[in-house]
Amino acid sequence: MTSMGMLIAAIALAASLVQPLAASPARRLATAGQVPQTLYASPSGTIQAFAQDGPLLAWFAPSTKVCNTVWVLSLDNGGSVRLPDETAARNVTCRWDVAPPVNLALAGVDVLWTLREKQATLPFDYVLGAGFKDPRERRFQEVAHAKRGAGLWLGGIAGDSVRTGAHNASTLVYGTAAVQYVDEIDCLSGGSCQMKVAGGGVFRVVGRKPPSQIPNTHAAVAVSVSGSTLAYVPAAGAGVRGRPVAAADLPVEIVDVDTGASIAHVSPEGTPVAIALAPHVLVTLERTTDGLKLAWYSATTGTGSGSVTVPAGTAPELAVNDQIAVFRTGRFLHVLTFATGHSRTVAQTVGQPIGVSLEGSRLAWAENVRGRGRIRALFVSGRG
Repeated sequence: MTSMGMLIAAIALAASLVQPLAASPARRLATAGQVPQTLYASPSGTIQAFAQDGPLLAWFAPSTKVCNTVWVLSLDNGGSVRLPDETAARNVTCRWDVAPPVNLALAGVDVLWTLREKQATLPFDYVLGAGFKDPRERRFQEVAHAKRGAGLWLGGIAGDSVRTGAHNASTLVYGTAAVQYVDEIDCLSGGSCQMKVAGGGVFRVVGRKPPSQIPNTHAAVAVSVSGSTLAYVPAAGAGVRGRPVAAADLPVEIVDVDTGASIAHVSPEGTPVAIALAPHVLVTLERTTDGLKLAWYSATTGTGSGSVTVPAGTAPELAVNDQIAVFRTGRFLHVLTFATGHSRTVAQTVGQPIGVSLEGSRLAWAENVRGRGRIRALFVSGRG
């Protein structure tokens, strides 16, 4: 679809769905009996990744006939932006042979995404971006490692923006972990090929500037942000084929994005497999001797506030605000209320949910049904 066609479709969508929801979203969805509603439906093609921030939705749409595209749609006015600028030279995104996973993060007017290359001599994740003000593709880094594991690994990406009065805190980050042989000569001569974590950190992306490492951050296997605060899971060692792994004996670090100053250390009961940060709460999915647990902690002191056991099939992805956490098992989405420690099922998706996330009380995700992508949403509360 052309940019003009997409804009017309977006405006039509806004007239029928988006603008009424923006005017009174909680009431409209409540009267619908908390049934998920479609905010966007693709006329053709699938959605590979999804994110939301404030009134904006962003998704990655792969294509075998025309350019792969990142779309950003405003729920406030129905306007849309197509990224990156296809007229710019050496557009990596356009003709990329897309293979999962594609990661996507949105913060204010800027989008960050990753594309994986598995067939190269050195498998790598390309970290790319673009924005409203400057839609040209930004090629930030190739995070590459050898097939045996030595090199640099991607430790996730994250984005968020928060407006407080006249101040707007917008943050886009990605994590890395560097792996090398404990003794490369011994490995080459037929001895031990044991590996270790040898560096890395969390990098912040601002505009077209080269990424800068957030001070005092170290190798990371997972990242999450809330406004100008970062939480990351440190890499404790190298596992199978050199993949960096977490451990229960290393705390999750919460730091200030601008200065790297420590805000809190969270000591998990088990090994963190996923994290999500809200302004005042950090939530972790932890693998313990008793199974998987969902735990929540103060984001300012690191103090534990509660935990519950969740099904063994719980996916390693979380969405949170200060009252609730959303987790999923298969195609079922569940909401856990911190105040009560109780969880409830709020939706069963038709396709595999993609990019499950919370923006305030708006729970949204993308899914593909019969080869076409759509974005679904419902409003959830801390009651229950």
